[in-house]
Amino acid sequence: MGFIGLIISWLIIGAIIGLLARAVMPGKQAMGLGMTIILGIVGAIVGGFIGGLLGGDGVGGIMSNPWSIGTILLAVIGAIIVMVVYGLATKNRA
Repeated sequence: MGFIGLIISWLIIGAIIGLLARAVMPGKQAMGLGMTIILGIVGAIVGGFIGGLLGGDGVGGIMSNPWSIGTILLAVIGAIIVMVVYGLATKNRA
């Protein structure tokens, strides 16, 4: 897969993970689709690091098999963590 294909796949995965995390998170999140995708991608990476700390494949597991159930769960958990931090950081802005 070329560089463009890799970027497109990360955007798709980020959108899916971000939307899943937003659906699971309670409350209203004031962010657009672009921020959801960015936080989903960052959350997938954070989830990969968490998986690596717990003895899994880590971020390499996301790259090699992004569609496994374990990878998706870790990515959603990572995205929720990132969205909570983002929500706390932007709470007083409005």
